[in-house]
Amino acid sequence: MALWLGLVAGLVGLDQASKQMAEALLTPYMPHAVVPGFFNLTLAYNPGAAFSFLAGAGGWQRWFFLALALGVGGVLLRWLLLRPAREVFWPLAYTLILSGAIGNAVDRALHGHVIDFIQLYYQDWYWPAFNLADSAITVGAALYIWMSFREGGD
Repeated sequence: MALWLGLVAGLVGLDQASKQMAEALLTPYMPHAVVPGFFNLTLAYNPGAAFSFLAGAGGWQRWFFLALALGVGGVLLRWLLLRPAREVFWPLAYTLILSGAIGNAVDRALHGHVIDFIQLYYQDWYWPAFNLADSAITVGAALYIWMSFREGGD
């Protein structure tokens, strides 16, 4: 169990450090090409959820998404603690989702918004900016779905 909780702490730390570095080195909403035609670093602030859902809702969404992240985080932590020690994929899925939820919850609690800085694009099509916490949630959710199909649910 210490391995999984250590991984959560390490991923949250990496997420927060990357966001601090992005804020220190980037100008908001000014793209910096990393791989021209595909990948920019672009500092952005998202007061909403994924794809800026409820971004303009007036401020209540900060507390709603913070409470949601803490609630989901509590459930994921419980599930993580109940998994047999020999398992790998289920705990990894929970760990990734939990670390991403905590990373973004820290942003909401401290800043009132989530700090994003990774931007993928192709020609005139731009994916919304995201961060390492979002990436951890996405990979963890994909692993969770894969395990659900593979084993018929959790």
